[in-house]
Amino acid sequence: THVSYLCDLNRHLVVCLWMALCCLWGGLSIPDPKYRETLMEMEASMQTGGQVVLSEKEKLLNSRLLQMKQEEVMRKDFPPAVHFFKARDLIEESPLFSLLQKVPKGAALHVHDFSMTDVKWLVKNVTYRPHLYMCSTDAQSIRFMFCSQMPKPLPRCSPWVLLEKLRAMTVNVTELDDRIMKNLTLFTELDPDVVYPTQDVVWERFEKAFRAVSDLVSYAPVFRDYYYQGLSELYADNVMYLELRTLLSEMYELDGRTHDLTWTLKTYQDVTRQFTADFPDFFGARIIFTIHRGVNSTVMDQVVKTAMKLKRDFPDFMAGFDLVGREDRGRPLWYFRNELSLPSDKGLPLPFYFHAGETSMSGSEVDQNLLDALLFNTSRIGHGFALLRHPVAKEFSRKRGVALEICPISNQVLKLVDDLRNHPGAVLMAEDHPLVISSDDPAMFGASGLSYDFYQAFVGFGGLRSNLGTLKALAINSIKYCSLPAQQQEKALAMWQKRWDKFISENTQ
Repeated sequence: THVSYLCDLNRHLVVCLWMALCCLWGGLSIPDPKYRETLMEMEASMQTGGQVVLSEKEKLLNSRLLQMKQEEVMRKDFPPAVHFFKARDLIEESPLFSLLQKVPKGAALHVHDFSMTDVKWLVKNVTYRPHLYMCSTDAQSIRFMFCSQMPKPLPRCSPWVLLEKLRAMTVNVTELDDRIMKNLTLFTELDPDVVYPTQDVVWERFEKAFRAVSDLVSYAPVFRDYYYQGLSELYADNVMYLELRTLLSEMYELDGRTHDLTWTLKTYQDVTRQFTADFPDFFGARIIFTIHRGVNSTVMDQVVKTAMKLKRDFPDFMAGFDLVGREDRGRPLWYFRNELSLPSDKGLPLPFYFHAGETSMSGSEVDQNLLDALLFNTSRIGHGFALLRHPVAKEFSRKRGVALEICPISNQVLKLVDDLRNHPGAVLMAEDHPLVISSDDPAMFGASGLSYDFYQAFVGFGGLRSNLGTLKALAINSIKYCSLPAQQQEKALAMWQKRWDKFISENTQ
């Protein structure tokens, strides 16, 4: 593209200019300030949004934005340097965050099914529905089941209790609701570094919370409402398009009947259509079918074949396929090389959107997932946290335009990085590497939509140098790198541009 050509040209010019300056400086004790200014301008032009030309109105808003950021950086407790659980209140009271919430952000390209919707909605809405039973496990978590009669006992779980009856017998219902809520999210008001001292501890708690939420959401009537509510929360945060990673879980009815994954995918499609009919300026959603990376080759073979069939049956709604779960504890992509080669062997299209590089285990077998994802022609890379340690993969992804889906808060909460100023995304944004910002599991982290992650990227990654052009480029990237065909991308970009122009107009009056 023209922009990538300019970026490559700038890199070449920087090298040439630097060599020329070295020759010119020779015996000079103080370099010419003009050369210094030129280098600074060239470096700024290479960052994400560095090539964006702002209109006069945009320049006005940009001045205000940079002033707000300057004040943010001077805060005693700088939010990107603090664990998100401690920083959330600091962020929410920030005028800069209030403005970022209004920014049309384009698309959310990395969000998971059972962590997209506010857990408060789950507790206040779903757990007050009739016929819901709950039990407590030996592993200090909870399980749920909607049933017309007492469910069969679960191993290593207390006897089922009907929540309706439990609340009727409970003096402090608010306290009970709070206890339930704590089992559906990682968020804690205690010191998160004490509660979650290691990656093993936080991931174990993470997976238990997912299990509890899935019990609630896998009930067919709740599933429809949950997904619609999740879309509503994204829409309220000025997100206009979603690509949702989902396990396509088997859904159940009150009488115990179950629905297969084709029904689940069809229901996602129906609810999406209903939502876009209700809100015509929401562009829509597509599904990335996923499987846990801990399965064996036999299961993977069947799942890939199922994914190929679903892609054939839902060509405009199913975007592709991915593996999910903790990368450090799952099987690497290369382990499934035969199964992942099935689509190309059979000549059937199945785009991949692989999680890769969500690890700090440099040199391990799992650490090679980044290179293997690119070998399997992945369309995007989920997280890519380890990319800076893989110069070949980094250059490969740049040249091929394979964008990273960077999720700042997720990487911090799951203990890959403490201070977000040190996140690899800061380097990648400085180089305008192909990337988008997303939120991964917002409900699990006590966040919602994209605004919290946009704040962390804009203030933490970008420092004082990122500007309105950065935000504009990130939003455009989210459409540029989505799975929609070119013609649909153009329509989405036109819709986003109208919302962007309205945002600029309303905030420069």
